[in-house]
Amino acid sequence: MATAFSSDGAEVMQRTVIPAEASGRPPTTRLEEFYELERAAAFVSDNGFTKVALQFSDELLPDSASIARKMEAATGAKMYILGDTSYGSCCVDEVAAEHVGAEAVVHYGPACLSPCRKLPVLHVFGRKQLDVARCTEVFRELYPDPLAHVVVLNEVAYFHSLDNLASQLHPIYPNVVFSQLDNKELQPVPGLVQKFGRHFVIDSQHGLDNYAMFYVGCEGPELTNFMLSWNRCPFSSFNPQTGQGRRETLDVNRALRRRLYLVERARDAQVVGIVVGTLGVADYLSVLEHLRGIIQRAGKRAYTLAVGKPNPAKLANFLEVDIFVLVACPQNSLLDSADFYRPVVTPYELEMACNPARTWTGSYVTDFRHLLPGACEHTPFPDKVSEADSEPSISLITGELHSTCLYTAPDPEPSSGTSVTCRSYMHMAESSPAASFLESRSWRGLEQQLGQSAVTKAVAGRRGIAIAYEDEPSG
Repeated sequence: MATAFSSDGAEVMQRTVIPAEASGRPPTTRLEEFYELERAAAFVSDNGFTKVALQFSDELLPDSASIARKMEAATGAKMYILGDTSYGSCCVDEVAAEHVGAEAVVHYGPACLSPCRKLPVLHVFGRKQLDVARCTEVFRELYPDPLAHVVVLNEVAYFHSLDNLASQLHPIYPNVVFSQLDNKELQPVPGLVQKFGRHFVIDSQHGLDNYAMFYVGCEGPELTNFMLSWNRCPFSSFNPQTGQGRRETLDVNRALRRRLYLVERARDAQVVGIVVGTLGVADYLSVLEHLRGIIQRAGKRAYTLAVGKPNPAKLANFLEVDIFVLVACPQNSLLDSADFYRPVVTPYELEMACNPARTWTGSYVTDFRHLLPGACEHTPFPDKVSEADSEPSISLITGELHSTCLYTAPDPEPSSGTSVTCRSYMHMAESSPAASFLESRSWRGLEQQLGQSAVTKAVAGRRGIAIAYEDEPSG
């Protein structure tokens, strides 16, 4: 067994192992049952893997050594424990797995279910206990009408209990629909809704907007993501830890207004920092190129930044950037940028700011893959801007005039010799956001001024500490 801790810093991270009772596994649940050791071992053995990376979320790390030993004994394969993942722990850390030459990844704990690029992945969510009788009772209190159209969503750790819950509700509620995991390619059928690694089939004539959503799980980013994405549907939830249900009172309209305010900030921005928040989600390279394209065509300039897990201190180093756009999985995309020096938006919000053809329809997109050409939410950038769109508009933030224009880089003039190098260098310096920002600053760092300062002999300096030099009179 080996341990491979992946960190966005160069130093080795030291961790204190906490007892199992303080971990994410209920103390009464056996290791073999909670971590589905039989299924995980079959995944490794049936595919003939010899090197496998075991990725644990932080709260499950206390059990990692025990699980790795059991997996090695059951499969004969070499197991590597991944911890301190480079980005969100809900995403599969393919980069750390490739560092040890792993042929597959077993991901333990909460997962965003974003598709991976290269390695085969088995998700083991951990089997958390659900009081099905209490959940059924809460559902009946929240939805007294037996003909109610409801979609049941859930935190991934409770998927194993859905069949039991469905057997309790379906005899009473014929119009209740349960979401399922995407474990294979699905053929399009009427009423199929496929999102966030889940799918369900609704009555297409009734319409998704007329369904209510019932979420089984604790409050967190996953529930917020669902509520913003299906913001026309009323939500309620059941918290298995407390046994209580409630109608969700998150002010979705207020949250959307906040996000639309960030769109206006993005419209005013001249320099955009594209923050890479994942290296494992499929198509992340394609969306980087897509964002660079629309930023350039909107007449703005862009940086691409790979900083690991983004935080205010890291992003504050880039003072010349007016706004950041985070490329991450849906659960990690909605950062609260109140603590950041500059706002952080999603790719969808940046598209709304830069693409004149993209208009607000009421639906919110957090999965960046849906914005790419050929996807369900793709909106092509127009070749020409209409007269109405090309007229200057007033910024809702600053009150200044700004125009929407398509930018096309000029063709380079034919030339030869050193003039090409000189002209290219000058053009690069003029178009560089860092160079422009440096030119606008009054202090640009220490200057050597070689040959301009008179040469003097070295003299003895003051002795002591700053609050009491030896040559200072005592007061």
